Amino acid sequence: MSNILAIAHKELKSYFASPIAYIVIGFSAILFGWFFVNLLYYFDRMSLQAGIGQGGPETVNVNEMLISPLFLNVSVILLFTLPMVTMRTYSEEKRSGTIELLLTAPLTDFQIVMGKFLGGLVLYAVMLSVTVIHLGFLFAFGNPEWRPVVTGYLGLLLMGACFLSLGLFISSLTKNQIVAGMITFALFLMFWVINWISSFTGPTSQNVLNYLSITEHLNDFTKGIIDTKHLVYYLSFIAFSLFLTVRAVDSERWRG
Repeated sequence: MSNILAIAHKELKSYFASPIAYIVIGFSAILFGWFFVNLLYYFDRMSLQAGIGQGGPETVNVNEMLISPLFLNVSVILLFTLPMVTMRTYSEEKRSGTIELLLTAPLTDFQIVMGKFLGGLVLYAVMLSVTVIHLGFLFAFGNPEWRPVVTGYLGLLLMGACFLSLGLFISSLTKNQIVAGMITFALFLMFWVINWISSFTGPTSQNVLNYLSITEHLNDFTKGIIDTKHLVYYLSFIAFSLFLTVRAVDSERWRG
């Protein structure tokens, strides 16, 4: 475990020693703030209309009309930010030649992969923690339900972990950071929109495509529902992607 933590610490230092961490955190905070302000304006307008037409703002729900759409919009931010986090994890090691030092160190492939994954996950958690400030205003001046907020962040954490694990695998296959970033973004986008074509297919294909859609499993989390099938999907996705990464690193060791 100490080896994994040491690698994770090294990864975090490399993120904050370069502009990557600051760009990712800043970019995500700006976009989240933009989504938050626009959805808050929309919610305020709907509340006013409900108050005039139906006798009270109780007819609109802040969780359904603001928080849930806000969390779903965050998944768009992940498409652009997380490839920046993962594209250099192995590609830069290969390009600079430090991959040989890493592979000849007294570390297992599993420890290397988990350390890099944990480092990226901590950076992603920091990115999410910045957004808590916005929701703090809702609890300070409103009365939203706390459970959908907690489960929504859990869903975003699991979704981001899926993207990170997949990005690590892509980065382990190439020496070029730009190529790794572009392929990672393309795969992220595929899993994000795959359910869009489900309506043009048969019932069986529709069920399969909806299950493969990474955003489809986020919906229940934003409503305060933790379903076992969603946990199984996300955890299986993470485990399989990390397994492929371990195999890719192992093959690099043998080629070296």
